[in-house]
Amino acid sequence: MDATTMHSTTSIISQLKNSHPEISFEPGDDFYWSPSDRTIFFDKNNSDQTILLLHEIGHALLGHSTFGTDIELLAMERQAWDKSVEVAKEFEIEIPDDFIQMNLDGYRNWLHSRSTCPNCTAIGFQIKKLQYTCPSCNYNWTVNEARTCALRRYNKKRT
Repeated sequence: MDATTMHSTTSIISQLKNSHPEISFEPGDDFYWSPSDRTIFFDKNNSDQTILLLHEIGHALLGHSTFGTDIELLAMERQAWDKSVEVAKEFEIEIPDDFIQMNLDGYRNWLHSRSTCPNCTAIGFQIKKLQYTCPSCNYNWTVNEARTCALRRYNKKRT
C-alpha cells in the first residue's frame, strides 16, 4: 500500500482535532483554511484529500491569514507545504515532492498569467494588491482575485 494512503482521512482528522482543538474541520467543495473561522474546509471526494488536508493544516499551524502581494501568497504556499511534510511524518505519510511541485506550479502559472502585460505580453510587476504595471510599455492593469475562478485583467485608467 502506498505511504500516502496508509491512514484514512477520517482518522487523521480525528487525531488533528485532538491535538489542535482550536481548529475546526468541515466538508466543503474545495480545500482551504479560513483564518476568520479557524476552520479547514476539505473535499471528501478528492482522491488526494489526505495530502491536501495536511497542506491546509500547515496553513493553520503557521497562522496564515492574508497576503498583500501575489509573491507573498506563493511564499505562504511554500511554507504550508514545508509544514505539511513535517506534520505528515507524525502519521508516517510521505508527501511526494513532485506532488508539491505540481501544486506550486499551479500558483507559479497563475502568477505568470497575472503579471503578463495584456498590452505587449512583457512580464510586468505588481505595484499594489491586484494592480500591475509593465516596465516595457508602461501599461497598467488590475486583476481579479482569480484563485478559484478565471483570471480577468482590466485596463487601469491613468491619472
